[in-house]
Amino acid sequence: MRETATAPTAPLRARAEIDLAALRANARTLRALAPGAALMAVVKSDAYGHGALRCARAAVEAGASWLGTATPEEALALRADAGLPADVRIMCWLWTPGGPWREAVEADLDVSVSGMWALREVSEAAGEAGRPARVQLKADTGLGRNGCQPADWPELVREALRAEAAGLVRITGLWSHFACADEPGHPSIAAQLTRFHEMLGYAEEQGVRPEVRHIANSPATLTLPEAHFDLVRTGIALYGLSPSPELGSATDFGLRPVMTLSASLALVKRVPGGHGVSYGHHYVTPGETTLGLVPVGYADGIPRHASGTGPVLVGGKWRTAAGRIAMDQFVVDLGGDEPEVGSEAVLFGPGDRGEPTAEDWAQAAGTIAYEIVTRIGTRVPRVHVNEGPSGQEPGDGPGTGD
Repeated sequence: MRETATAPTAPLRARAEIDLAALRANARTLRALAPGAALMAVVKSDAYGHGALRCARAAVEAGASWLGTATPEEALALRADAGLPADVRIMCWLWTPGGPWREAVEADLDVSVSGMWALREVSEAAGEAGRPARVQLKADTGLGRNGCQPADWPELVREALRAEAAGLVRITGLWSHFACADEPGHPSIAAQLTRFHEMLGYAEEQGVRPEVRHIANSPATLTLPEAHFDLVRTGIALYGLSPSPELGSATDFGLRPVMTLSASLALVKRVPGGHGVSYGHHYVTPGETTLGLVPVGYADGIPRHASGTGPVLVGGKWRTAAGRIAMDQFVVDLGGDEPEVGSEAVLFGPGDRGEPTAEDWAQAAGTIAYEIVTRIGTRVPRVHVNEGPSGQEPGDGPGTGD
């Protein structure tokens, strides 16, 4: 997990500033949208590139009672963090055979089970550990990825109940995941909800008494109250980004982007007209102009597909990546302006200062905002600000970096 230990004392080549007050505010907004459900803060993939440990702490401060990860290694790292309360529930759902089941059982993690192989492995680990495993059974209601197919559900439920009777597992949850909740009106949404109700009903008729039932991801949390059940799992919305432009913007939902990505101009120089820029000369200056060198590239997670289209705010004006984005750098045409070397180039942020947003970069690269923030690489330090008391809002005092 990427964690920047101290606030920088000198200008950085690039930085991803993470506003923890914005994250706490987003968590409170999401809790208010699902008042009858517990809130899971999904912090997989290093909190979507924002820094898992500090984002997890901030989310818990704002009322999240669950944390979610993909891999068991991510979950175990959270459980080892002394900054998190011991009673916070932590769930992980992406397992492969031979995974660290015993460690997960001993760490009191909630583990997802989609098939008999996983139930067997976690039951064996529980027997070795001498304590029951907390198990959540996942139903494939139509996404077609992980999860148990309806035809296999009776067997999985039956065997899980047998393992529970033997003291090997505790069935703590029944859950599923939407395929198209980010597409308003998609027929699969209602179909999956119906199937989920059916599979829940069957399991409960057989004697399963789960602590939580859940299917709502970020888009369902924002727009489908009938899908909230006992718990909502919020990932991208927690970080202030909309799951889909079709649903509405972050502002529409009262969310604030948490990450601001910026760099310091490494060079400003005047060039004549007809000058080729970057590999392949896909951009040639139309006349005499100035070029600015932004010292980040695709090795830092800047999408090469945004060559010629990626927006940057320099000197209060939007510029566009001129020519190919290279591994470590790209160029913007400054149109004759001559900002100082070291001036800030803001790639994306909340948009308050007129800067582009992650969604603008997603549009430029033909992808989604999830990918834009998650792919920012390890060479870019995460600088966490407003790591103050819960309730502190953006701009309330200086905060602390980390």
